[in-house]
Amino acid sequence: MTHTHDEDPACEVAHSDAPAVEGGRTLVAVFASAVAGCLLRFGAELGYRTVLYEPDPERTLAGFAPAQRLADHLDGTADVVLTDHHRDEIGPILRDVLKFPVRWVGIMGSARHSAPHVRALAELGVPPEEVARVHRPIGLNIGSRTPPEIAVATLAGLIADRNGRPGGFAF
Repeated sequence: MTHTHDEDPACEVAHSDAPAVEGGRTLVAVFASAVAGCLLRFGAELGYRTVLYEPDPERTLAGFAPAQRLADHLDGTADVVLTDHHRDEIGPILRDVLKFPVRWVGIMGSARHSAPHVRALAELGVPPEEVARVHRPIGLNIGSRTPPEIAVATLAGLIADRNGRPGGFAF
């Protein structure tokens, strides 16, 4: 029996028989880092409108001009990823992001280490229910180690979350 694509539009897209549906999706990578560069490149390929935000004008990321104002990009379409958990600006940036109706916000970091954003946000008076909106760790657990692998795991997790799926291989 020959397989047909009549019942599964996703199969048609995979075989280039139908255009992929683009929704209003924004990916905001906070902090110029190697992971941010991969997130932005891969995110653009996945249909995201990509934005780099770097509060330190001395830090740059080749090929990407940072947004001047983070608030201009924080709406209900935004997935916000902080790509460095060692920066002093984490608390103030997350506090400001949490004031907006962003779809998703997360900060990179290993589950084996303490979450620096929790204390930073508490010190700024951010209520615990708002702190709980910040995901950490982020991405699918695929054992990623390099910036491209971390970006793939993160984007796969965001896509799974957007689609109401658990990620992984359980269907």
